[in-house]
Amino acid sequence: MSGEGKVVCVTGGSGYIASWLVKFLLERGYTVKATVRDPNLIDPAVKGTLNVLKSCAKVPSIKRVVVTSSMASVSYNGKALSPDVVVDETWFSDLAFCESKKLWYVISKIFAEERFAKENGIDLVTIHPGWDFQCAGAQIFPNDNYKFVDARDVANAHIGAFELASASGRLCLVGRVVHYSEFLKIIHKHYPTLHIPEKCQDDKPFVPKYEVSKEKAKALGIDFIPLDVRVVDTIESLKEKGFLNV
Repeated sequence: MSGEGKVVCVTGGSGYIASWLVKFLLERGYTVKATVRDPNLIDPAVKGTLNVLKSCAKVPSIKRVVVTSSMASVSYNGKALSPDVVVDETWFSDLAFCESKKLWYVISKIFAEERFAKENGIDLVTIHPGWDFQCAGAQIFPNDNYKFVDARDVANAHIGAFELASASGRLCLVGRVVHYSEFLKIIHKHYPTLHIPEKCQDDKPFVPKYEVSKEKAKALGIDFIPLDVRVVDTIESLKEKGFLNV
């Protein structure tokens, strides 16, 4: 779909995901207005989400709002995870659990999604991405699974959720769930000389993997970028910018 003559606002425009979103929107011909904030201030982030939604509710010409949430607002509920479990959009994080863990940013997303949007009748679509990976010189790796997704897929999902009238409600966005050990093997396969942690943080059996539904993401036309490609693209980018010598 062409964005010629159409205007969109991207909040948090200086962020990593938002930078890809702005790039793709401009390539489609949209006029983009971006706002920025201090990423280290959580309170403004909480209030900012609600302020944006309040403003949107007052402007009849705004047809749809797409909010970047997180899988953290989906799967933090204490349910057991195993290979036969498929996490999907019907899952909700437990508010009491999030409060006990002081997950204020997640709580802000829960409030915005579940309460304000319903009360004000906003056509709201929430994107719930997994995480990008981090390798910061650790000596051990955690005994945990990670819900990986490429930032480019996240940006394209936002555009699809904005452009397609059939998009609605919540949308989980995870390309692949892998144990951290499996992720490190992918790095080692492509960059065998790169130092990576070899020891797990404990001697327990690896936690079991599970699945995250891709049904609604694929309905938006998302063909997830493979994790191998994501690994290579990231490391090559770090090399190009002089942050990594491999």
